[in-house]
Amino acid sequence: MRILYVEDEKFLAEAVIHMLKKEKISVDWAVDGEEGLSLALKPHYDVIVLDIMLPRLSGLEILKTIRNRGVKTPVIMLSALNEVEDKIKGLDYGADDYLAKPFKTTELIARLRALVRRPALADAKVLCFEDLELDLGNRSLNGVELTDKESEIIEMLMKAPGSAVTKEQILAHVWGAESEFDDNYVEVYISYLRKKLKSIKTKASIKTIRGLGYKLIYV
Repeated sequence: MRILYVEDEKFLAEAVIHMLKKEKISVDWAVDGEEGLSLALKPHYDVIVLDIMLPRLSGLEILKTIRNRGVKTPVIMLSALNEVEDKIKGLDYGADDYLAKPFKTTELIARLRALVRRPALADAKVLCFEDLELDLGNRSLNGVELTDKESEIIEMLMKAPGSAVTKEQILAHVWGAESEFDDNYVEVYISYLRKKLKSIKTKASIKTIRGLGYKLIYV
């Protein structure tokens, strides 16, 4: 496995890199946002580990830029910030996971391996339900662009139309079974999806099943 690690805290980075190399993980280290962006645009890495607070260019700016340029390399965001909105912004820009500082290197390693094991989606795969068409290649629903998390959630619902999908199932599938995220993240993304369903004027809707989760219905 080869990763890009973008972190400006020298002593933290050196300690983490030491542990990663002991696990036979190859690491390229960038110390600021500009260097990080330059390296992140190259197709050399299995995962990018990206701090939010960086000199010259923030981690969020790097993430947004590489996703806009079609780079699909999995990204784990790092930050001392622990606010829900900060995490949501990173995930909304296309991050695959989020790890709050201080963290245990063993947890980072576990998340790196989990992302590498995650199968890639076929570029031309299309999923349909009634008048909905989800293009998994370009992450769009009836032509409306989705974030990665929105696409994964609506995919789960479209594969089980009329059946309840629990919040726990969504959390495990989208954020990982051992992630630190809670029900609030699911609720936020369900709200985003409902707005997008409304914008495309479909008769499909996401119904809340109290005490359980959600299901996709068509009326």
